[in-house]
Amino acid sequence: MKKNLLIAGLVCLAAAGCQKSADTPTAEMDAFISDLMGRMTLDEKLGQLNLVAGGDITTGDAINSPIGAAVAEGKLGGTFNIKGAQKIYELQRLAVDSTRLGIPLLIGMDVIHGYETVFPIPLGLSCSWDMEAVERSAQIAAKESAAAGINWTFSPMVDISRDPRWGRMSEGAGEDPHLGSEIARAMVRGYQGYLSSPDNILACVKHFALYGAPDAGRDYNTVDMSRNRMYNEYFAPYKAAVDEGAATVMTSFNTVDGIPATANKWLVTDVLRDQWGFDGMVVTDYGSIAEMAPHGVAGLADASAMALNAGTDMDMCSFGFISTLKENLDNGKVSQKTIDEAVRRILECKYKLGLFDNPYKYSDTLREAREIYTPEHRAEARRIAAETFVLLKNEGNVLPLAKKGRVAVVGPMADNALNMPGTWSVAAAPAKYKSVRQGIADALGADGSVLYAKGANFYSDKAMEDGISPNGSTRDPRSDAELLAEARRVAAQADVIVAAVGEAAEMSGESASRTDLTLPANQRALLEAMLATGKPVVMLNFSGRPTVMVWEAANVPAILNVWSPGSEGADAIADVIFGDVNPSGKLSATMPANVGQVPIYYNHLNTGRPEDPANPNFQRYRSNYIDSTNEPLYPFGYGLSYTDFDYSNLRLDSESMNADGTINATVTVKNTGSRPGTEVVQFYIRDLFASVARPVKELKHFERVSLEPGQSADVTFAITPDALKFYNADLDFVAEPGDFVVMAGPDSRRLLEKQFKLL
Repeated sequence: MKKNLLIAGLVCLAAAGCQKSADTPTAEMDAFISDLMGRMTLDEKLGQLNLVAGGDITTGDAINSPIGAAVAEGKLGGTFNIKGAQKIYELQRLAVDSTRLGIPLLIGMDVIHGYETVFPIPLGLSCSWDMEAVERSAQIAAKESAAAGINWTFSPMVDISRDPRWGRMSEGAGEDPHLGSEIARAMVRGYQGYLSSPDNILACVKHFALYGAPDAGRDYNTVDMSRNRMYNEYFAPYKAAVDEGAATVMTSFNTVDGIPATANKWLVTDVLRDQWGFDGMVVTDYGSIAEMAPHGVAGLADASAMALNAGTDMDMCSFGFISTLKENLDNGKVSQKTIDEAVRRILECKYKLGLFDNPYKYSDTLREAREIYTPEHRAEARRIAAETFVLLKNEGNVLPLAKKGRVAVVGPMADNALNMPGTWSVAAAPAKYKSVRQGIADALGADGSVLYAKGANFYSDKAMEDGISPNGSTRDPRSDAELLAEARRVAAQADVIVAAVGEAAEMSGESASRTDLTLPANQRALLEAMLATGKPVVMLNFSGRPTVMVWEAANVPAILNVWSPGSEGADAIADVIFGDVNPSGKLSATMPANVGQVPIYYNHLNTGRPEDPANPNFQRYRSNYIDSTNEPLYPFGYGLSYTDFDYSNLRLDSESMNADGTINATVTVKNTGSRPGTEVVQFYIRDLFASVARPVKELKHFERVSLEPGQSADVTFAITPDALKFYNADLDFVAEPGDFVVMAGPDSRRLLEKQFKLL
């Protein structure tokens, strides 16, 4: 006779006065899980290690599917990518009522930057440099996901990336370890909060590790780097997320030291668990255990044993743990102790979520109807999106536009709500969202009018465009010449032209690497035709990565990078281009001058033969190019405003400090323009001489400062020895005595500096 775990567990713990929730002490959780595991068979334990895709996202019958059968047979610890509280309720009911022990499921989803209220892609969010906004976006994403039945998100992605050819740069926070670490912390706080709350869900830090540094920028490709580089340049955001209390971590597809990350014991156990103290659950990325065979490392049975022994707990979609670990146990390749440790960590996640108290905590259809895509959430998404836009150029103060007259809105993103959310927005509801055309029309109201022409598809080549339109094509069947002719006719009637061009959502993201980062030729032709009218042209550059815009920077008077701005992006764009919001975004990733420069990043080593920055010409026997400058088109931290900010009087309260001391570096920032504005003040450090080569500069502190016209503010960075630490050749985290330079300014290129000494 089957026994419901809910009843059995309550009876078991009643005598001890225990309550099973995330609020209770670890000892009570341990007692509950130990009792449960003592009653589990090996097959039931292996079932907990198995995670498979629900695969229905918007439609489908999860109950009467192979997923439903697996749940009923106790062969799943969780599933993911099922949308709808009612569907998830039915699955949980199946797990609780139809299995011997009634263990509830983890229900995951790729909620990467919002549920139905979609925020800008993470790369865009990082350009706000606003940790409160980033945290708030994750809180709203968690609340909506939880209302729809989800209790686990595969986010944040914290991979450092310096190569914009890699499409998944869109999912991360750019190139800098410090900024990336702060964003990782904010995202974990936003998602998880306190897990006893029905508004919070498990975060999953990914991809551990180094996934953002593939050879040639090609997704899933080989990653190879020194451990010194791992610790100093790539590990920090993962560790920050773990330190913030992230409950789960996802392994990456790539190899680390030649061993697939999922089976890399040094990575998963020695670093993650032993050095960093992570005690949560480790899940594989999709199918990564099975992919150890094409890596040339092991077939499924051996790969499964290797992954489990490395410290990986849950198998996503390889079916390796559930199909091979019993045999591996019999032949001694894995131990019962190792299996039990993995099972315990999965059950602990369910316990911390409160699922043993209430398996249906996240399956309330009334709440789902009430708390998703609310006016409050939409207003927050609109406000935050506007903070992420980066004003790259504004020659002649074309922006902001007046709310009057005839505005021609042209381009493949001009009337395209489908692509506004961006990549990895699986729960989005584009039918509810506005296009740029509609957002501008609403902002103009009766005082102006919008003229529209598509002007160009994303690509001239139909096959190319079909390849980046998996969620429905927005391609116009007319020829390039016909589209361009219509745009010319419309532009001739307009006072100003807004060109919404760039990347479609699926031109970035997973499996979307590109070798050519310039604007497709047909879109470039549209811009050329619009400029030929002699009328003011504003370029809205939609992108999921830094793109190459040398021609545009030389020819288009106003360029606003809007990334993929999310469900409320249209109104946010209107807010900025009409001046209701002053842009304050700053680049979190360097924008190259050409693809031959990548990987390109500001915090590089100097080399023994650095280029002389005062000499613009090619320098033989120096580290430079024959055919290009070393300098990017736009540097890390760059972004303009509708007002101007002046930096002056960088000063130190001391020129030296002891190993337990502090130096306060203060810079004065003044709004010298005519509009209120917000500036992101940035502080960098350079270690002039160290036991290993150090970068030319490293971001160490930043603050958003809002100033009225004529107003000044002093911004202070308290430099402690911790800000000077790095991993030396022995991988010890140290601050070495010597000379340092502190720098302050509006971006990584335009900096004031002062020197000081660590004694």
